[in-house]
Amino acid sequence: MNPDHASHKHSPWLDIQSVEAWIDGQRIVHNLSLMLWPGQSTVILGRNGAGKSTLVKLISRSLYPVVQPGSHLRLFGSETVNVWQLRQRLGIVNTELERRIPAAMTGRELLQSAFFGAIGLGRDRRPSDQQCQRVNSLLQSLDLQKLGDVGFGQLSDGQKRRLLIARSLVHDPDVLVLDEPINGLDLRARHKLLALLRDLCRNGTTLVLVTHHVDAVIPEIQRVVGLTEGKVSMDGSPKDILTADQLSNFYDTPLTVVESHGYRQVLPA
Repeated sequence: MNPDHASHKHSPWLDIQSVEAWIDGQRIVHNLSLMLWPGQSTVILGRNGAGKSTLVKLISRSLYPVVQPGSHLRLFGSETVNVWQLRQRLGIVNTELERRIPAAMTGRELLQSAFFGAIGLGRDRRPSDQQCQRVNSLLQSLDLQKLGDVGFGQLSDGQKRRLLIARSLVHDPDVLVLDEPINGLDLRARHKLLALLRDLCRNGTTLVLVTHHVDAVIPEIQRVVGLTEGKVSMDGSPKDILTADQLSNFYDTPLTVVESHGYRQVLPA
């Protein structure tokens, strides 16, 4: 069931129509159409190879779709988005960025360098007093003060993920996209991260969680979009989509769903 978009007061921040995309000579996305709205936190579900990470690459402009009649990809209403301007409105956290960060770089430098669209500071990258204050405020509000002067390589996976989220927030973006945010995290780190995401939602950030983990769907998520072979195969509210019947069909395996406190756990049927 598609959500009723007629009530939305604003234009979609993401408007994809009949898009096709290739990676390394393989077509990953074909005839993909999707619109996402400000204020509507969404989860993108899919199995490995469904096109989830490709969608993130399209959104981040690290991958461009095939140009063809009748197709378009618009971000915040424009097909020709300036990458620097895009950083002011859109934060993205993925494992590709995490792998590029030097082990010796401190958490504070990681956040400060985000103002320059870089990883690390240099002679021509000196944060202003206002930017330093913004970083200190983020570290404090996200309970990361102790990590500000610690080398990135000394941190746990959960601490790294939370710092990367803090980095993505330096420009106070309208939308935050997280690609597989709970992958590789132990139970405690996972719960701390999910609590942080809930706080962000409550404070007005529009979240897009891209994952294959149903238990990553926090109660504040309003919409569930399922991708299968690069196309939208289900779309609706968590109540309608995150059911045993829908998920069993989507993952092509018998499943049962247990719900508690707004979270859902998927078990074998």
